[in-house]
Amino acid sequence: MKKYSLKIPLLILALLLAILISVGILYMPFITTEAKWSMAIVGFVVSLISSLLILFFANILIFTKINQLLITVKNFRLKTDKPATDVKYSGNEIDNLNLEIVAWADDRKNEIERLKKLEVYRKEFLGNVSHELKTPIFNIQGYVLTLLDGGLEDPSINRNYLVRAEKSVDRMITIIDDLEAISQLETGELQIEPERFDIIALIKEVIDAQEMKATERGIILTPPEGNKPVYVFGDRFRIRQVIVNLIVNSVKYGKENGKTKMRFYDVGNSISIEIADNGIGIGKEHLPRLFERFYRVDKSRSREQGGTGLGLAIVKHIIEAHGQTIKVMSTEGVGTVFSFTMKKG
Repeated sequence: MKKYSLKIPLLILALLLAILISVGILYMPFITTEAKWSMAIVGFVVSLISSLLILFFANILIFTKINQLLITVKNFRLKTDKPATDVKYSGNEIDNLNLEIVAWADDRKNEIERLKKLEVYRKEFLGNVSHELKTPIFNIQGYVLTLLDGGLEDPSINRNYLVRAEKSVDRMITIIDDLEAISQLETGELQIEPERFDIIALIKEVIDAQEMKATERGIILTPPEGNKPVYVFGDRFRIRQVIVNLIVNSVKYGKENGKTKMRFYDVGNSISIEIADNGIGIGKEHLPRLFERFYRVDKSRSREQGGTGLGLAIVKHIIEAHGQTIKVMSTEGVGTVFSFTMKKG
């Protein structure tokens, strides 16, 4: 619907006032008929000009205040973390102010919803951190107390318990290192050091390192077809972390005597890398949260398999630090496909 400025109604009001004054002059009984029309015309012109001047200055005064308020609301709104899209102004200052206030209110509503979600996430995160650290701490405490209660003098258990305590300490260190890595990736403190490298050679290197674990479960790791190098541009060390994590997950949660295949697709200026398995798959309800810190699809089985629950979160941050994307597709009982893109080298 088309918007009109208040200047038009003000002009109409001035005309009405001038007409009323002119009509009033025409009906004055003590003025002669000949003089009435002359005075009516003069009265009309004078009253019109006077009304326009008065309304003009009133308009300036009122709309100066409105514009100041409009600028204040707009500036306040644009200083927020996630302001709404640009507001399309009309020719009406009051409508513009209303649009800004509505946009500001929407921003505040969205901000409140975001803060509520962050609060829920914060509580879950703290609960997960405490839970993940609690297990190794209790294990260490149990081993140390056993040794202090006399186990230290028993050669059949002292070394064994110290080795177990060391494993629990290593697990705590791994959790802390992973948390630190995520924090550095989020804040930009962990710098990406890009270089040109052969992604085929890197994947084969990772497969060789993980082949023993895969063989234990009868899982076949299949590299991409062909021996021709495929060069990409990125941080080789960090991308190796990504590939290791995805292949390790496919081995952990794959079916015994299953397969994990790596595939490549040329997509313009990028290369799409897929790591697909025919494992247990992931339910649709879990996919949106799969890359969250400590999120586990099957909590009991995940902890039995080891790991910190931070691997996929780190993977996501590394890929995003490269300005690329990672996706996951999965069907329960069929398998899972992780795919991410890399810039061609």
